[in-house]
Amino acid sequence: MTPPVPDRDHVAAITTRGEFQEAIRRSLAWAASVGSPEIFLFDADFVDWPLGERAVIESLSSWAHSRRRLTLMAYSFDSLASRQTRFVEWRRQWAHVVQCRHDAELEAEQIPTLLLVPGLVSVQLVDRIHHRGTHSSQAIDEVTCRERIDALLQRSTEAFPATTLGL
Repeated sequence: MTPPVPDRDHVAAITTRGEFQEAIRRSLAWAASVGSPEIFLFDADFVDWPLGERAVIESLSSWAHSRRRLTLMAYSFDSLASRQTRFVEWRRQWAHVVQCRHDAELEAEQIPTLLLVPGLVSVQLVDRIHHRGTHSSQAIDEVTCRERIDALLQRSTEAFPATTLGL
């Protein structure tokens, strides 16, 4: 069951790994329920994200459509490829709406941990080790996330191809 979409004043503190993962699950379910055109996922390696869970894949499948765009940015996609196999398989099917980016000039610590569904919700961790952050639907948090995303995407390049062609 999809939780109700938050109002524009919703802010919740994230203080544990479980709360972070629940915020990701809810945000992706909300994006699917309202048909958001864009979703942004940024993290150094996506190790703590629940992207391989059946419920998350169901939300992404419900959300996916030819006029939608999911953008991921990471320092490394190695952990995603090896630990989130359901997501990797889903991505192969939906490669036309999924874009993966990387900036070789950045260190892992310079990639923020955030999810943004414009006009709906943002999830940000300010302390990755202790999983401290916010889950918010406030416009100011969206603006902050969008500015960080835009700055990082300007210098990034395509990464993590959906398929690997061999000879």
